[in-house]
Amino acid sequence: MTSETAHGRTSNSPVSNSPAPIDRTSPLPLWAQVEMDLRRRLATGEFRVRFPTDEELVATYDVSRHTVREAVRHLADDGLVIRERGRGTTLTTDRLDQPLGPLYSLFEAVEAGGVHQRSEVIEERETVDADAAGRLGLRRNASLVLLARVRRASGEPLAVDRVWLPARIGRPILGTDWSHTSLYEELVAHGRPRPDAGWERIKAVVPGAEDQKRLGLGAGDAAFCIERLGTAGGEPVEWRHSLVRGDRFAFITDWSAGRTSFELRLTSD
Repeated sequence: MTSETAHGRTSNSPVSNSPAPIDRTSPLPLWAQVEMDLRRRLATGEFRVRFPTDEELVATYDVSRHTVREAVRHLADDGLVIRERGRGTTLTTDRLDQPLGPLYSLFEAVEAGGVHQRSEVIEERETVDADAAGRLGLRRNASLVLLARVRRASGEPLAVDRVWLPARIGRPILGTDWSHTSLYEELVAHGRPRPDAGWERIKAVVPGAEDQKRLGLGAGDAAFCIERLGTAGGEPVEWRHSLVRGDRFAFITDWSAGRTSFELRLTSD
């Protein structure tokens, strides 16, 4: 088994480009660090010709085969890659992940556009969720805080937002009046870390019946599904799953003059 100590990539490594070094001092599990870096490299189109083998990833990141398999398993669970016995790992050819820009707050983005926003709480409780815990790099039975809300803009439903936080981070904000405030503001107000990095993926989905009703959508109507892992100081602090009405919201990037600004715009039609 490869020693799990950080080192630089040698010039004859079979994986091209610039993988990020593993930080052994970070509270983020090794597999999660590898997963986040592979997502970044996938988004740049680095693996269009061929996805590296497990052996190549072990050599590149200097981690164990178990660590690599766990990282790639999460990519496969999200449909980014396909793992087949005897064929290894290949890219999913019918979907492309594209990074849109810096971290943002949905509440702040909507309010910045001059639109009044209110939230209605669906659920707010301490719970156990194996999938969310895994995303946060915690054991499967770790205690989490779940906050689920219907977000309204100008009185009309805009999004169904669910976020899971490690219990030690989320407990102090339980019982907050969420009618007109943002999660990030409340985290800071209670001395808890606000996400400053992470990754986000946006795709189109048809919500389940209950969420369709909450969003005012008809059967078969699609919505944006936004998944986000937010980190603070390299530590996962939120796993978020949001359903946003595609007919009321637009995601806009500005690539002019080397800028990387990112805007979310409420549509009028």
